[in-house]
This record gives sequence, C-alpha cells and structure tokens, in this order.
Amino acid sequence: MTTRLTVAQALVRFLTAQHTERDGERRRLIGATWGIFGHGNVAGIGQALVEYAGVMPYHQGRNEQSMVHAAVGYARQCGRLATHAVTTSIGPGATNLVTGAALATVNHLPVLLLPGDVFATRPADPVLQQLEVPYAGDVSVNDTLRPVSRYFDRITRPEQLIPSALAAMRVLTDPVETGAVTLALPQDVQAEAYDWPEEFFAERVWTVRRPGPDPAELARAAVAVRAARRPLLVAGGGVRHSRAEAALAAFAEATGIPVASTQAGKGALRYDHPQDVGGIGHTGTATADELARTADLVIGVGTRFTDFTTASGTLFQHPDVRFLHLNIAPHDAHKLAALPLVADARTGLEELSEALAPYKVDGAYADEYTAGKERWERRVDACFASPDPDARPTQPQVLGALDALVDESDIVINAAGSLPGDLHKLWRARSRDQYHLEYGYSCMGYEIPAALGVKLAAPEREVWALVGDGTYLMMPTEIVTAVQEGVAIKVLLVQNHGYASIGGLSAAVGGERFGTAYRFRTEEGTYTGAPLPVDLAANAASLGMRVLRAGSVRELRAALAEARAADTPTCVYVETETSDTVSGAPEAQAWWDVPVAASATRTPAVTAREQYERHVSTRRRHL
Repeated sequence: MTTRLTVAQALVRFLTAQHTERDGERRRLIGATWGIFGHGNVAGIGQALVEYAGVMPYHQGRNEQSMVHAAVGYARQCGRLATHAVTTSIGPGATNLVTGAALATVNHLPVLLLPGDVFATRPADPVLQQLEVPYAGDVSVNDTLRPVSRYFDRITRPEQLIPSALAAMRVLTDPVETGAVTLALPQDVQAEAYDWPEEFFAERVWTVRRPGPDPAELARAAVAVRAARRPLLVAGGGVRHSRAEAALAAFAEATGIPVASTQAGKGALRYDHPQDVGGIGHTGTATADELARTADLVIGVGTRFTDFTTASGTLFQHPDVRFLHLNIAPHDAHKLAALPLVADARTGLEELSEALAPYKVDGAYADEYTAGKERWERRVDACFASPDPDARPTQPQVLGALDALVDESDIVINAAGSLPGDLHKLWRARSRDQYHLEYGYSCMGYEIPAALGVKLAAPEREVWALVGDGTYLMMPTEIVTAVQEGVAIKVLLVQNHGYASIGGLSAAVGGERFGTAYRFRTEEGTYTGAPLPVDLAANAASLGMRVLRAGSVRELRAALAEARAADTPTCVYVETETSDTVSGAPEAQAWWDVPVAASATRTPAVTAREQYERHVSTRRRHL
C-alpha cells in the first residue's frame, strides 16, 4: 500500500513518527521544527509544515545559527532523547547553519538540519544564490556542512529519502555518533511527488543503548583503583548525557574518591556533596587543581579531556600518574594512554562500584580534600559578598546576587567570555541540570537562543541566559522570538564595555588589550577613553523585552527577584565595576596554552614570552 506525497510532506510525516526510548522512558525524537523561509524551502518544507501543522509544531526564528542553538539547548535539556529540526533556504540561509552545526557536533548533541539546495534537475544554471564550482557540478554551499555533520546526504531523487532518513535517525540517537545531521534538500525534489510505502510512516522507536564494560577491562580498572593512594575522578558531560548522576554519587560515597568536574560535567554532583571539589583545569578551583597535581590515578568519566581540563598538558604532575577513562566512545576512552573502560557512564560506574567493593580512600586523604573544599567555599563567600549594597557590583557579586535568589529548579545558561571562568570556579550548582555551559565550542551568541530551547523543553523551570555585552551584540535577535511566542526566558545582561576575557588574555600574552574594548579609537589606532554611547538595555527593549536596569547591588537584587517572578520575557541589565583595584574572581589556578610571539620589540610581549616558556617546560606527554 502506498501514499502519494511530495518529498517534503513525506519527510515531515516520517519525522512525526520517530521516538526514542531509554530505561522505559519514551520521547518523540523531533519535537518541533524551526524555520526561516526563502526560496529553496518555502514551497517544499514550508508547505509540508502547513500540511502537518497539527502534528509538527513550528517555531519562527530570526537567525539560522540561532535556530540551531535553540535546538541544541532543547536537546541537552531532554538528555539527548529529543531534539528539533531546522529548515533554511539555499545560499546564506544554509551557510549560516555551519557554526551551530559545529557546536552541536563538538558537544555530541543531536540536531537535524534541513537546508534547501539548488535544483537537482538544473533547469536553470546557476539559480539565485548558487555557488558555481567549475570543476564539480554536484557541489553546492551545503557541502560546507559536511565536515561539521555526523551524517550528511543530499536527496536528489525521491526514493533516496527512505534509506537516508533512516540513517539520519540512527545517527541522531546513537550516543557515540550523535551530533549535527544534515539532509540537503534540492528545492525541486522537495516538491516532487512520489508513491511512498506506508511502512515508511510507521511509528519507530530507536533504543538508546547502555552498553556495559568488557569484563577484562573492568577487572583491570578495579585493580588500578585499588592500587591508587590519591585517586581523583573527573566528571564530564557524558555523566549528564547518561543520567548517571545518582550512580556517580553512590560511587563517590562508597569509595570516598573526590570528584572534580569539567564545564560540561559541573552539577553532576551538588556543590555541597562531600566528595564534590568543584571545577578542574584552567577555570577550576584551587582545591580540584591541587588534587589533580598530586593524583596518582585520574578517573575520567564521560570527558574528552580538552586543553582547559588538562591545563594544556601541565596539570597532572604526579611522576607515576595513570589514567582510567570510562567513556562510551572508544576514541575518548583511549586518550592520554589511559586504561580504557568503554561503556555507558551509568552502567560503567555501577559495575565498577560492584567490582571495587569494599574499597575506600585513606581517611587522611579525605580530610585533606574536605579541608580544601571548605577553604574554597570561604573564598566564594568573599567573592560574592557586597560590603556596600549601593555600589556598582563586580561580576562575581552579580553571580552572588543570583546565587542567593535561585533554587534547584532554576537553570543558568552561558557559553563565552569571562563568565564561564567565574561560573566554573564560583557557581554553586544545586541540581544535575542547573548549570548549562556550552564550552566545547564556546560560541558567542549561544545563550539567548539556547535559553529558548531549554525553556521549551522545561516550561515549568526558570531559565536564565547570562550574557556579556560582547555575546549580546553577536546574536540578540531571538529575543523577538521569545516575545512572539511568549517564552518567558530571563536574560541577565552584564555590561563591562568590551571583551573582558579576551582583553585579559591579550594583556597576558603581550597583545596589550588591542581591539578588545568598546571605546573610541584614537589617531594612534588604540582604543582608549570613554566607553561608546551604546545602550544595550534600550536595544533589548526595542526588541520587545521588558528591561529592568540595576545600578547597584541593592537594585540588582530587587531586579533579579522581580524578573524571576515575571511571566514574560524579562531582561536585567547591569553595568559591572571593572577597576583593577576592585576584588574580582580568583585568578586562574592552572595554565592554558596560547602561544606568545617568539620575537618582539615591545616589552609586554617579551615578558609574556619569558613566562610562556616557563609554563611550556612543564608540559607532559602522558604515554
């Protein structure tokens, strides 16, 4: 039995019938479709979304990259069991997807991309927005999505959709392979009719696997843990993707092993859990980094061990340090010449706990990290404290005001600038999904659209997008979408008149803060003097958002409380104190490799190079 539909209609109908299941929880895989219409998708996917409007929700975006970020935020909040599709026109609409696709793939988060493409039948060549490639007639701008997609196909014939759509769903639901999936859709093929087998539209359930560890690998892992005197566990995003937080807590409590966290893993244990020692690496706590320097066994769970986590290979300094990596992806499990334990994070932790029993770290070691944790909490208290409530707040004091207001149901979203470092060191995560940092790609502009996606996935939660002025200027346009759809996200807009993070880095590596401040340009080409007369609060208000201005700590506290109680999209705008004499967050507790000019005439660069060479000399290759 067959049904005659266009390719676009068949695809949309197919998507409505796809589901995931893990641990008995069943979810619809594609919860909605985001779109910006132009030639290349308006008459195909656009018409199909009208045809199936009753079963496929639609969200109107303002920027193609933002739509991908919103879908990624939704997917992460859903534990990768559900995501959104994103459709665009051909040309710039399609190429605007590339950054969002890279972010999704780097972070192993599923999103389905449906860009329009040029005519497959080539009735006119070239068509509007077509990139002509003289040496290849089958190349279009959509090929830029190949290297940032986990699966890519171009549907040039209707019947190709059947195997391609099934392959796309397999990748989206595979915990190892998932990321951006792209089905490029030539505009003429989208509108072409075909007789589809009814079986194509049958409901399908894609099981998200929880593979257990190999017995031999598990036995070696248990031996390594028992032999360790100063083990440290590093929790990454895989703990959260696997919903392994309870298993991690049980493992930590049974063994006494302290748990540090990457940006993606923070919140896997509550901040007040006895074994939680905070963030690790360049943006980590002194407690976690001091433990890392003396650890003789580092147990990575669901982490990729990026340069921020390893302090560019300078953090783990014990002469006999070994690594044990529990990861569902073999590629990550073998990093740093580790003993691999290839398994789902939850399953692996549960089986490793059983294999270790009874095992407990030495009491003196537990006393050591407990004391370190208490010392760090006092530093956090000092950073959050506001001696003068009528003064302009520092950035840590802004975080302290928010920290004092929220409960475990609030979700905090950030991605770039100086905020990720302060948050990783200072934020007190109260629940497994309160802390939402995108730091795999650290993409400016992620926060506001991601907050939309998270709020759509968890409408009962308060969702905060923490945004610096640099990030805000990159991509504020989805505020309009929040207003249009009544999605009551909260934006905390922090104005410090420049790129604070990169400004500090520029000063540290001899760049003398060149081009990092929003200030008037002098005849010499430097940027000094008064800040630009830019009013970002007025800009947010012009996009339809309610804006509350806060000029002091006291006003900030009141504005945050008012925003949290609001049932409409609301922005709290605050300018922070940026004077070097005002206390801010603790400095970096570990190094990060940003190469410095090997030859220079200016003193700052010469001095920075000398410091760089001292740090580089401590780098290790773990073999």
